[in-house]
Amino acid sequence: MIINPDPRPLYMKVVDKLKEEIQLERFQPGQQLPPEPKLAKSLGVSRATLREALRVLEEENVVERMHGVGTFIKINPVIAGGIEELLSITEMIERNGQKPGAVMLSIELVEVEEKDQARLQLQPREKVLLLKRIRTANNENVIFCIDKIPAKFLPEDFSYKHQSLFEDLKESTNLEIQYARSDISAIGYDAQISNLLHCEPGESLLVLNQLHYDRLDRPIIYSNNYFRANKFKFSVVRRRKN
Repeated sequence: MIINPDPRPLYMKVVDKLKEEIQLERFQPGQQLPPEPKLAKSLGVSRATLREALRVLEEENVVERMHGVGTFIKINPVIAGGIEELLSITEMIERNGQKPGAVMLSIELVEVEEKDQARLQLQPREKVLLLKRIRTANNENVIFCIDKIPAKFLPEDFSYKHQSLFEDLKESTNLEIQYARSDISAIGYDAQISNLLHCEPGESLLVLNQLHYDRLDRPIIYSNNYFRANKFKFSVVRRRKN
């Protein structure tokens, strides 16, 4: 296994590499990882670096460390990540060593709703492409997505080809999402959405509302994403001002 150089701490590169191995199914859910000396040698890092990486993976519920026994891949790991870095849902799931998927529920051209006119900088009766999808991780329903894209940015023959809207937009329109303004909240059981995600009664949902912009600061996608709260954990790095 080779770790590509990047500016992050070495242990974070190990975290990503192990997640990649899981995503590629070289390590299976429930499987025990090789002993630390052997695994550290195969990665070309010290045991101290490996232990720090395993600590992060344990915090993210990707692995389970059993004292005196070893480290095991969790059977149903939580998808974890920081919200300060803008990733597509596909990238987020892949980074956590799981296989992403998508199920299209509906796609239609509709008039923009009054509540969305200002945020999308549209006039009344302008059109948006409305997509409703379920995103899966390892074939399990984990996110319900509602996305709205102003039709003026799309070619007439635009179609949903990839799992990632970011990728489709870049391919068909050369639009690249650069940043997003995000709000996150929690809600209780929702009869319609929770049923689509096969939630247990009482299982809560995390709601991430995001307005995505391109490099010209134009609003390109407004999305409402409903995450199963027991499948995702979001974190953010907070620093004190000097």
